[in-house]
Amino acid sequence: MENMKRNACVQSTNDFSTLSKVSAASMGYFTDEFQKHFVSRLCRRSPLIHRGYWVRSQAIALCIREFMEDTKDCNQRQVLSLGCGFDSLYFRMCGKVPAKTSFWEVDFPPVIQRKCRLIEATEPLNVLLGNNWVSSEKGPTVIFSEDYKLIGADLSDISHLQSALDGAGIKWDCPTLLLGEVVLCYMDAARSTDVIGWAAQSFPNSRFVLYEQFSPDDPFGQVMINHFVSLNSALCSVIAYPQLEDQEQRFLQKGWKCCRVLDMNKFFMCYVPDAEKLRIDSLEPFDEFEEFHLKSSHYFILVASNGILTDDLALRPIPGLADFPMYPLLESGVHLRVSPLPLTVRGLRRFGHRSCSDSSQAIITTGGFGEGEGKHQRLNDIHLLLPDTEMTTGKWDGRLLHSLTLLNGGAVLALGGRFSPSCPARGAQMLRYDKVTQGVAVTMVDLRPELLRWRHSATEVSLCGTFYVLVFGGRSVGSAALQDPLFLQPGDMSWVQVPVMGDAPMGCHTHSSCGWKGGAVISGGILQSGLPSGFITVLRPCETHFIWDTLPTTPPLTPRYSHSSHVIGQRLLLVGGVWIQSRGVPGLTMVDLVTGHVAEFQVHSALLEWPLMLHGHSSVLLPDGERLLLLGGGGTCFSFGTHLNMQPVVLELPSSL
Repeated sequence: MENMKRNACVQSTNDFSTLSKVSAASMGYFTDEFQKHFVSRLCRRSPLIHRGYWVRSQAIALCIREFMEDTKDCNQRQVLSLGCGFDSLYFRMCGKVPAKTSFWEVDFPPVIQRKCRLIEATEPLNVLLGNNWVSSEKGPTVIFSEDYKLIGADLSDISHLQSALDGAGIKWDCPTLLLGEVVLCYMDAARSTDVIGWAAQSFPNSRFVLYEQFSPDDPFGQVMINHFVSLNSALCSVIAYPQLEDQEQRFLQKGWKCCRVLDMNKFFMCYVPDAEKLRIDSLEPFDEFEEFHLKSSHYFILVASNGILTDDLALRPIPGLADFPMYPLLESGVHLRVSPLPLTVRGLRRFGHRSCSDSSQAIITTGGFGEGEGKHQRLNDIHLLLPDTEMTTGKWDGRLLHSLTLLNGGAVLALGGRFSPSCPARGAQMLRYDKVTQGVAVTMVDLRPELLRWRHSATEVSLCGTFYVLVFGGRSVGSAALQDPLFLQPGDMSWVQVPVMGDAPMGCHTHSSCGWKGGAVISGGILQSGLPSGFITVLRPCETHFIWDTLPTTPPLTPRYSHSSHVIGQRLLLVGGVWIQSRGVPGLTMVDLVTGHVAEFQVHSALLEWPLMLHGHSSVLLPDGERLLLLGGGGTCFSFGTHLNMQPVVLELPSSL
């Protein structure tokens, strides 16, 4: 009975997926005029989910094209979709594939029976089957036509699966493409591996394409795993085969001759043409970079081949698209401890906010997206964290992804930000904490011209005794990554020209900047290309001008963004962030600003009862100079829900500092 309930829950994931595909198709992410016939209602999904399903469709489409190309000289070919759900593959491929291509789809009998009834009741679908097709709810074969077979069978019962396919007339020695899109992951690990071995033995000339999740142990992975557990559809085989090499090895050990596997970040960067990326950018405003890269670092596309299909490389590189380097995961051997702040804080479950500590040790936090009024929304409060209490005031205008800069006179300047990806915030706000009233006074300031950017940095610098605010990078409605540095004179809030020599950093956004010796240190960010940056650039004050200076690092700094940064002495500390490596998440990185030496430290969060996501956060150096206070952080985890860090945490810094 319990297994039947779990199977029903797994089957229900098909309905969510189908609605998401219909939503993405309706927005133009891919062409599919047939998927809509398999839903009874329409549901508008988020841009993040649209992009997730789009990049999945790109990967599957590439694998199908390669299979058709590699079997073009064969008399026949078969496509066998395992766990097909309500996918519309056959109808999309009608008339677009070589002759003598047959499509076979297998799923739980209840799913197949529902699909059959929908096809029968929908003229645009059953017309494509032609006149010579039959349907029956008796036995495993539900729809039978010359080139399309729809079969109800439980994949975990291999003997029944083999018998059902054999009875329907499958040709075991015919070149066959097997598709498994988020299906084996729901099965018991041993049974799913048996399916892989059965396919290798049963189809001597075949190619197996697998798309599903991996990397269950980092914070995003934990949220992903817990989500499916809550749906009673646990990702069993993901736990057993957590990394890409584990997936590759189980295919090779089960009889497949060659195997290639890529995480979806690598696929997106190296296999999707630039023109297609630009087309997708034009469909709807998008600003969920962290969430997209994290989702893509937890899904993979794998292709294993046997027989004649081993003669041609699968997942062939696309001409003109460069590869991007993968960096080894540096292990210092030292794990830094984080522990919850002793004071219970209720108002900092948010991300995309900014925090700043003034000279009185009051920590001001503004904006962000998080919990407010019993729901998730843009926050319109100013949060004040004092040594023994917290306070909030509702004077914030709701902007997020802005900058917050402590000025020499003690005031805090808020610049830029946005209300939505198509609505930047105008003006600036000057904030000042009053010890007597324990409140924050807010003064609105006009800017001419307006800044109209977000995901930028703003750092106080000084030259010849004059203080400026250096604004660098960010995004705007018309630009994906701004470059030209701007200088604001905070006294009269005017933009001024300041002499700067050297080459400015490349345009980027979601980087980090902090002050050092009157200048600024800019690190990381997302470049115009969409790739994270591993550059560190220093703006140094000279006698009459500033100069840009790039700091070479050894070993090369792993590119990242959405981190925070601080300088202690001559050491730059990079806290958390997102990178597109296929393993691990950024912890604390220490860079010597004189020698360029890089040391990576992992964060040990065993004292916490919840996953700690170190992106979209803010951080403040505590007065003792030995600890960092990390505030907020988290994000929308694809379709798995929104994760907000429960409490501020204290990070113990390396003793070498």
